[in-house]
Amino acid sequence: MAGVAADAVASTAEDREPQREAMPGLESQRRQIENSESGRERPLQAGESWFLVEQHWYKQWEVYVQGGDQDSSTFPGCINNAKLFEDQVNWNLKKGLVEGEDYVLLPAAAWHYLVSWYGLKHGQPPIERKVVELPGIQKVEVYPVELLLFQHSDMGTPHTAQFSHTDSLDLVLHTARERFLASPQEETRLWIKHSDGSFERLCNTHVTVLDARLKTGQVIVMETRNKDGAWPSAKQYVMKSVSKEDEDFQGQPGVCGLTNLGNTCFMNSALQCLSNVPQLTEYFLNNRYLEELNFCNPLGMKGEIAEAYADLVKQAWSGHHCSIVPHVFKTKVGHFASQFLGYQQHDSQELLSFLLDGLHEDLNRVKKKEYVELCDAAGRPDQHRLIVPKKGKISDLCVALSKHTGVQPDRMMVADVFSHRFYKIYQLEDSLNSILDRDDIFIYEVSARAGTGEGIREDVVLPIYLRERSPARDFNNSYYGLMLFGHPLLLSVPRDRLTWDALYHILLYRLSRYVARPSSDDEDDGDEKGDTENKGNIAKSGQTAGGSLQDPGPEQAGPSSGVVGRNRAPADNSPGPSNWPQRSRRKQLFTLQTVNSNGTSDRMTFSEDGHGVSFSSQPYIAIDWEPEMKKRYYDEVEAEGFVKHECVSYVLKKAPVRLQECIELFTTVETLEKENPWYCPNCKQHQLATKKLDLWMLPEILIIHLKRFSYTKFSREKLDILVEFPIRDLDLSEFIIKPRSESDPDLYKYDLIAVSNHYGGLRDGHYTTFACNKDSGQWHYFDDNSVSPVTEDEVESKAAYVLFYQRQDVARRLRSQPDLSGPPEPPACGSPPSSESMDVN
Repeated sequence: MAGVAADAVASTAEDREPQREAMPGLESQRRQIENSESGRERPLQAGESWFLVEQHWYKQWEVYVQGGDQDSSTFPGCINNAKLFEDQVNWNLKKGLVEGEDYVLLPAAAWHYLVSWYGLKHGQPPIERKVVELPGIQKVEVYPVELLLFQHSDMGTPHTAQFSHTDSLDLVLHTARERFLASPQEETRLWIKHSDGSFERLCNTHVTVLDARLKTGQVIVMETRNKDGAWPSAKQYVMKSVSKEDEDFQGQPGVCGLTNLGNTCFMNSALQCLSNVPQLTEYFLNNRYLEELNFCNPLGMKGEIAEAYADLVKQAWSGHHCSIVPHVFKTKVGHFASQFLGYQQHDSQELLSFLLDGLHEDLNRVKKKEYVELCDAAGRPDQHRLIVPKKGKISDLCVALSKHTGVQPDRMMVADVFSHRFYKIYQLEDSLNSILDRDDIFIYEVSARAGTGEGIREDVVLPIYLRERSPARDFNNSYYGLMLFGHPLLLSVPRDRLTWDALYHILLYRLSRYVARPSSDDEDDGDEKGDTENKGNIAKSGQTAGGSLQDPGPEQAGPSSGVVGRNRAPADNSPGPSNWPQRSRRKQLFTLQTVNSNGTSDRMTFSEDGHGVSFSSQPYIAIDWEPEMKKRYYDEVEAEGFVKHECVSYVLKKAPVRLQECIELFTTVETLEKENPWYCPNCKQHQLATKKLDLWMLPEILIIHLKRFSYTKFSREKLDILVEFPIRDLDLSEFIIKPRSESDPDLYKYDLIAVSNHYGGLRDGHYTTFACNKDSGQWHYFDDNSVSPVTEDEVESKAAYVLFYQRQDVARRLRSQPDLSGPPEPPACGSPPSSESMDVN
């Protein structure tokens, strides 16, 4: 009986298991399936496979092996999981199956044993599932995430695919490419379509399905880049008046204009120069940047600047455009750098500096920076040091600093300041390990942290930013740009007594070291009309400080200030703003505005009523200066706390100067003026000193910025002196102090590849570009969307502003390589091919 049954099982599954193993004894089977290291009692391990077996069949098998009789009629036959499937066509698993009621789980070894002994029902697929490690638990993922895959060009019938929560989005993209037959040369990316019809980019494909919060039934769309380098989703930004001839255009790659969006010639000039740096452009064209996009760098821009620049390069070098519209790139730049918002004229070198820094951080190969111990105190004696516990908290730092300053620890606040704003304000319980060596840490003295009990006044700490307002440059004078400057402040004031007027006077006192008070003549200048208009704006906005400019004095504006509102009596005997002498025509030095934590946009977080100010969230305040007011009353040198000076005095000469002369001045010993002494850290005295800049080594790409704009106390002007610069064989060997061998002459010679030009004056200039095409070797003149060929003789002019040079050994190496798609040469700082810049007067 048993032999007949066993033969029947073998013939049923012979096509699935052509080499069936001999069936061991029943007790041996039970031990192997249930109790051994390969059995179902073993612990789960993330990543391994487990299999579903239908509960009824498994219970029948248990009865069979426990009976101890191989000839028993309880023989279970081949494994049959039919009850677990919705149908026998797509073999989709039924919804709501429960372990222990509908199925049991077996590890891979136990499953293969059972199949080898009993076989699997013909045509049925094994139900294999992965063990996943979710937050706080490991489990067999019986129901994977089922996604609906669409192609951007065809939103008809979806392709259904299942993924584990621990699968990466790279696997989702790879699966979509296979389903839609994308060729290896085609570049693709993923979007998720939300229920409201909106789309969101899945930028970081290295994260898991769980981290991306994808769920069963969600629609994923694969988009393929067009042959002209543009993405179909970005077509809304392309000019609508594209003719059939333009669609079929085929020209020299790289010879492509950029449309001026309104005073964006500075951006176009910088982009054309950078686009004609051969190794950087090849880096993007060959998609080597994709694996190095850094989405988690706190100093970066989530990879968005690198992707926007890559899109621009791919379009310009596709050969299918005579001109493109850089609208997406412009929007991205304005999003991360508020000074480039709107359509004012800016500086091509400033945009270039921002872009290079953004690319460096967005493509930084260091995802988690290792700890690097710095030199111990740089030779200072141990008593100029602070000893804190290695695993201590911020409060330990405050206690240690208190011993040196005499300031109580509860009057200290610790902050990480970066780029004129608070990168992080630490809490006392935060770990000291969160402070990195490269961080600029500021410690502020504020009022003692008070409780909320009866008779104890609660103070609020206000982060204060400094911003300068740029004049409007668009056609209706409706846009103003605001740029952060200086060091931010932390100011503590009584919450229940704070008014805009009081805050203005407190800030005026706190800034008194480097903000001059207007004289009587200054206070009274201007006509009555202008004063009235100013007050009208104040009343309308409710955000501008008003009242007197009389200094409140330390007892009113210190950390425990007793400043009160204009409509309330002081709680103590000290005079408040309502008691100060009032004048109706006082000049406002600055205005106040609530902003977000980055200081980049206005934000209404608190309002003033008869009882002071109420808060809806942590407020940030910006002190906004008009340029003329800042120039007259704000002492930048005193505010920065150290002496500023010009590197090289401007020498106005009508005769042309050679570039080598500029570099000689750049590296010449300079004696600091008597008015600008150097503070010696050893003798603690200001001393007359000299300084010298030297070049140790040279990069592959050298960017030289000619400082043509002269700013003095009394005037501003542009220097139109002709700087004679060589097109080929710029030799910088005489300026290098690093020891070198005689076999390295090519490491110091450069050839020109691009020039950013500036024409006109300070306020109404125009930027263009000369650039040499890396493929054809032909020079072209780029004037926004217009491009024309030129000869080398036309490149040198008085308009030259930023020069791009390529080292000769690099140029030869690139010419000898027919294909640059191989792995890139590792740059020094974990960024795209190296470039350095030099500012010379």
